Amino acid sequence: MGLKAPDRTAGPTRLAPRVGPAPASALVLGGIVSVQLGAGLAARLFADLGPAGVTGLRLWWSALIVAVAGGRPAVRAVRAVVASHAWRDLAVALAFGVVLGVMNFSIYQSFARIPLGVAVTIEFLGPLAVAVASSRRPLDAAWVALAAAGVLLLTEGGAGQADGASRAGPVLGLSTEAAGVVFALIAATCWAAYIMLSRATGRRFGGSSGLVIAMVVAAVLVTAPAIAAAGPALIRPSLLAVGCVIGLLSSVIPYRLELEALRRVPARVFGIWMSLEPAVAALIGLALLGESLLARQWLAIGLVIGACAGAARHSTA
Repeated sequence: MGLKAPDRTAGPTRLAPRVGPAPASALVLGGIVSVQLGAGLAARLFADLGPAGVTGLRLWWSALIVAVAGGRPAVRAVRAVVASHAWRDLAVALAFGVVLGVMNFSIYQSFARIPLGVAVTIEFLGPLAVAVASSRRPLDAAWVALAAAGVLLLTEGGAGQADGASRAGPVLGLSTEAAGVVFALIAATCWAAYIMLSRATGRRFGGSSGLVIAMVVAAVLVTAPAIAAAGPALIRPSLLAVGCVIGLLSSVIPYRLELEALRRVPARVFGIWMSLEPAVAALIGLALLGESLLARQWLAIGLVIGACAGAARHSTA
């Protein structure tokens, strides 16, 4: 199994424009850039809505998109589950939704405290763990050690932040930087669970039904903190419009591009290419948010990219 993409939740592929005969590598890179542009735009809204408010907008739009695309089949699927008393199937979809909600909430909280590239690099430990867990080769220990070295370099002396950037504060006695690292680690754990639960949900529900259920659950889960953080600002037309753009960049566009790429290349090749995401996140953070990184942090990102690419290259799926 290769490294998986982050939350690229969207409706059926008919929602997105038709993809031409572009190289698969270009499709993957386009998806990565789209996701990180969405993350960069989201970070720019933190001053107006806070990370919780932006999470709410992102998930509400995503849920709306998938519900419009596959709402009726999802309702029929839920009715069939209730009629057959297949509570375990429903529990899997609900758990998938909880993981989606916590993952999005945590990574946006991390973006609000540490640079985008640092947060995404730490988050990549989730799919790395899943890729390594699927194999028992001694070489896997080397990838873990390489990734651990990278994370230690990232967190040594604090994760760093952009000069003059507006940042969320400390949490539960942790410094701002330490809280950002902890939130990124929570997102990494959720990403690993997301990979497993997305498979389990796909086996139990046909089409996008399971995804619709999960996205609605995720959106409901973040509603209270989003309203508490942002209040009436959530219904400002300009912010709603940007939230829609974030949903498209973070969900619909990359989902379509990655799906097409996976039709053309093996999963392990896809996983190697996806390993570029932390570097792209760092560049987007620099371009959109002014988040410059130290030389050791760039080295750390390179170490984690190498570990992820190596794990994907030598995976069995």
